[in-house]
Amino acid sequence: MRTLLITGPGGSGRTTVAAATAVAAARAGARTLLLATDRTDTLTPVLGTGAVPGLTTRFLDAAAGFRDDLAALQERAASVLDLLGASRLDPEEITPLPGAGELALLRALRDAAPAEEHDVLVVDLPPFARALELLALPEELRRCLRRLLPPERQAARALRPVLGRLAGVPLPAEWLYETAARWDVELGAAEAVLADPGTSVRLVAEPGPAGADAVRTATLGLALRGLRTDLLIASRVLPEHGADAWLATPVAQQRKVLEEWRETHRVHAVPHLGRDPRGLDDLAELGLPGADAAPGRVRWPVTDRLAEDGVLVWHIPLPGARREDLDLIRRGDELAVTAGPFRRTVPLPSALRRCTVDGASLREGELRIRFRPDPALWPRGR
Repeated sequence: MRTLLITGPGGSGRTTVAAATAVAAARAGARTLLLATDRTDTLTPVLGTGAVPGLTTRFLDAAAGFRDDLAALQERAASVLDLLGASRLDPEEITPLPGAGELALLRALRDAAPAEEHDVLVVDLPPFARALELLALPEELRRCLRRLLPPERQAARALRPVLGRLAGVPLPAEWLYETAARWDVELGAAEAVLADPGTSVRLVAEPGPAGADAVRTATLGLALRGLRTDLLIASRVLPEHGADAWLATPVAQQRKVLEEWRETHRVHAVPHLGRDPRGLDDLAELGLPGADAAPGRVRWPVTDRLAEDGVLVWHIPLPGARREDLDLIRRGDELAVTAGPFRRTVPLPSALRRCTVDGASLREGELRIRFRPDPALWPRGR
């Protein structure tokens, strides 16, 4: 399945681009699902009243999902709640907690992506800062769960009471491990959707100074997460010719930004219609592509330079990164990488776990970390 995640700075036209992309994909013959995540319905006015064969629109209702989850939890814990004399919450008095929307969207991604009734999934994500936090959530939550409740350290059920008495401390109850395992499976399914070769991000931004800064930051953040950007959509592009004299400065600025973007991205310019696009005719006039070929996996390869330099080199693409904003911390078999405002902790490839960090450099938008084999751990004769 082809999954397109649409995001960009607030007010850049993300919802319009998501709608036009979904319409284009459906009109090209793909069975398309458009997932709207905005708390307010901004999508319906953009699509208008016309129907597109092959296009299904689904609105995310975080409040309903949260109420259903809490009601199910109360049912599972009914005996405990009755024993404690607790009064149950009525669905009408439940309001979503912070973060419920993000978890609901991850669940919607997990449920929609493997569905056989659709060929293309287009997701209208929140503005970039929130979107990146959302996209990082499955990996970070799974990492925290595994550090707090590592599955490989679970004692056998029959031994837990004995070990608890010997250690003098209570061991985690079975239900805690079962809950952690269930969360790990659900988060893993969402993480698999994001890591799938058919999933990519489309950035939307206006070609001006603010848009250029936003794209630079977004590109770095997505690269650190290993997410693929297959298209940069320049929205509301002013016409080069026939514009009034007072538009000369913004037109010159957008020309400069577009030239810079085309050096590092595949760019699709969307014309400014002079109005907010409304309805299928306006969306078609934007000329946005549907779901083209996926860009493939983002790879962080390890090259063997043992014969030449005595090191292995880990290549991490970080376009737009600056040396002064980079930081690396080795902790056991993990490496914490900081790039500008973003940070990610990643497991080391198996070969590098038997090495020590020998240095790093940033060249042509790629972080190259050198690892030297540890004689105490490296096999002899290698």
